[in-house]
Amino acid sequence: MISRPFFLLTTLLFLLSDSLAFPNYGDVLKRGEVEGGASSRTGGPFRPVNPPSPPRPPRFTGAKLVHDRAHPWKPLRDGDVRGPCPGMNALASHGYISRDGVASPSEMVTAVQEGFNMENKFAIFVTYLNHLMNGNLVTDLLSIGGKTSKTGPDPPAPAHAGGLSVHGTFEGDAGMTRGDAFFGDNHSFNQTLFDKFVDFSNRFGDGFYNLTVAGELRFQRLQDSIATNPQFSFKNVRYFTAYGESVFLINFFVDGRKTDKKLDMDSARSFFKDMKFPPNFFRSPMPMSTEGLDDIFLMHPFLPGGNVDGKVNNFVVDPTSATFETDCVLYEDILNTVKGLYPNPTGVLRRNLIKNLRFFYDGFSGVFDGCAEQFPYGQQ
Repeated sequence: MISRPFFLLTTLLFLLSDSLAFPNYGDVLKRGEVEGGASSRTGGPFRPVNPPSPPRPPRFTGAKLVHDRAHPWKPLRDGDVRGPCPGMNALASHGYISRDGVASPSEMVTAVQEGFNMENKFAIFVTYLNHLMNGNLVTDLLSIGGKTSKTGPDPPAPAHAGGLSVHGTFEGDAGMTRGDAFFGDNHSFNQTLFDKFVDFSNRFGDGFYNLTVAGELRFQRLQDSIATNPQFSFKNVRYFTAYGESVFLINFFVDGRKTDKKLDMDSARSFFKDMKFPPNFFRSPMPMSTEGLDDIFLMHPFLPGGNVDGKVNNFVVDPTSATFETDCVLYEDILNTVKGLYPNPTGVLRRNLIKNLRFFYDGFSGVFDGCAEQFPYGQQ
């Protein structure tokens, strides 16, 4: 494991004023206040944030009640955002992160550790992957749904700070209870797809979602998208997250007091549709990440690729995509995506990019082995 010496950032960098460190961003912040009415959650103007290091593992990592008095479920208010990840939706609705659905990556890492007992390095990897691609790196805020002014003024284009609902980064095709972006809504609960989820659980799991159901449903959803979505894409980041979401339900949505690792349909509906922990829900009894992913994949091995030429049933394997045997290709793809979003960063933005890429690599190297760290924006 490679530790990351975050303390090496110079004192001078921390003391520079916002206007000196990033001369144009102060004007952008003021303009956002006037034009869009955007403001921070404290009611004042947004300020550039020097992102803190990711949280360390909590002291207690056993099962515990997480649907407790300190975290009651509350319905959505006007302006609250939710997105394609039922886990993050539930955490927001229970107050483990801000109930408006906007939080810093460090707050999100703490939330998934506390609410689900997600393993620390895996939590850092997933969170900072999302933040680099879909968050506001200057204000250090990320939306768990679509784009919102609550994350602050837009970063310089082509970056977008569009949130988890942005298609083609974390969210992608062939989701279990969310439709493909090609059909217009990639983030809302889809009752038809949930009915298929229940049907497969009845057919292959005696009414429960387990590893067998996960493998069969994952393969079927791929076939569905190939047959109906002429823009179907399933490679690189999405290739990994799709299998990850299939096993996520078993590792994190099954009550921690149960030992059979089977998800009942009432609990599934509570998470997917109601964005709520089931009554008296206990988190996993130990830190978890992607346990069971290999079992799901090996049931129906599938190579990355997508439909080509704008035609359905025209799937072609992409030999350049990362696979589970080429982890470093995934790292390269993520870096190339980030460099495409931020081609010429300066000041605070460049500083925060460097820091967030180091945070991300710390998580990535804790999940995958053997990929050398790269520094596309230099080191500080």
